[in-house]
Amino acid sequence: MSAQGGTKAIVAALGANLAIAVAKFVAFVFSGSSSMLAEGVHSVADSGNQALLLLGGKKARRAASEEHPFGYGRERYIYGFLVSIVLFTIGGVFALYEGYEKIREPHELDNWYWPVGVLVFAVVAEGFSFRTAVKESNELRGRQSWGQFIRTAKAPELPVVLLEDFGALVGLVLALLGVTLTIATGDGVWDGIGTLCIGALLVLIALVLAAETKSLLLGEAAGPEQVARIRAAAVDGETVTGVIHMRTLHLGPEELLVAAKIAVRHDDTAAQVARAIDAAESRIREAVPIARAIYLEPDVYSEAAAAAGPDPAATPGGPGPQTSPSGV
Repeated sequence: MSAQGGTKAIVAALGANLAIAVAKFVAFVFSGSSSMLAEGVHSVADSGNQALLLLGGKKARRAASEEHPFGYGRERYIYGFLVSIVLFTIGGVFALYEGYEKIREPHELDNWYWPVGVLVFAVVAEGFSFRTAVKESNELRGRQSWGQFIRTAKAPELPVVLLEDFGALVGLVLALLGVTLTIATGDGVWDGIGTLCIGALLVLIALVLAAETKSLLLGEAAGPEQVARIRAAAVDGETVTGVIHMRTLHLGPEELLVAAKIAVRHDDTAAQVARAIDAAESRIREAVPIARAIYLEPDVYSEAAAAAGPDPAATPGGPGPQTSPSGV
């Protein structure tokens, strides 16, 4: 669902940005507005970003190999991080530079109706793209707030498109305000100030995107609800009596690794334990379909060893001696 919804939102944003970029550059040529130039570069950067997201989605679908046994799902995170870099360097920094130059050497706008008309058209087109991203995101975010959705989403495409489109709409309003004040006062400094505001906005969005995609690249665990479902599914109350320790890791937006030490009865045979593990894996996959790689280690439960954690002697900087909850 997230991949399909993300692709639909990306294609809608790409089509809108390409059309808007052409219109903005035409308006810049006829008016000389630095806000229009900054917005044109912004739209080109956004178009490149959407192309990167589509490329990342395609590469992530490659089959696992001996060199990459867990597949290429994290390609989507890598390209999401590249998007934040492109938005920062091409969109934000260029707009800041252009705004500074316009304030230093201001001039009146020529053919003011060009930038005004294009900005109104761009607001409509970006609004359509933003509406599509909101609609697709609503199917996934449930009762989460928008801030929570952006922070916790495991698929990078929808948060990226949402923030890009939101930033584009706010940037268009800033550009329209700067152009309007320039027309009203005859002072080109206002156009430069609007351009500086656009640059600051893009840099801020790029930093937010970079922070979120960095967390995904480092490796995020499953959400609390998924963890609870996995724990419940692992236990059958007969052979598997509990989950001693568990770790989860997203190998990609729709692929989860589960590693757990499960408690079994001390008098069960090896055959009984093996059957219980197979059954537990099936229950986990049914409860959380994205749990693709599951590794379960049986052990006899010891309350004292379990309380000490899975690796009590380990330090944050490196591995330590491994101990099992049974103390053996």
